[in-house]
Amino acid sequence: MIFRPTGSTFEVALIATDRGGRWGLPKGHVNRGETAEAAALREVAEETGLEGEIVQHLATIEYWFRAGSSRVHKYVDLFLIRYAQGEVRPQETEVYDARWFLLEEALQMVSFEREREVLIQVQSLALAGSL
Repeated sequence: MIFRPTGSTFEVALIATDRGGRWGLPKGHVNRGETAEAAALREVAEETGLEGEIVQHLATIEYWFRAGSSRVHKYVDLFLIRYAQGEVRPQETEVYDARWFLLEEALQMVSFEREREVLIQVQSLALAGSL
């Protein structure tokens, strides 16, 4: 999850899939020989065009999804990534849209409860002055 400070709050980048019907955090698979941290930075850059530095591990989420007629079980490590550079540019082959949202807006936009829980965790870190 990539974030940047804006005024007294923070913005986070979300991606849209399913023709804009689902909004969520950028994420993806770990390539052979790649660390979870390197995969997180790569996937964020690929899906959003944004680059940053890892601040900390946030959570490991587990979910199922369909790929054709198969059901796929996936684990994803989510990291808090502080924005460093880049312009939002959705990945043409996998992402319908990508945008910055105020953290409060992102909480309303995300389609998946587990990702909402991670955003709430980040909101708590921000309120505690830990970002």
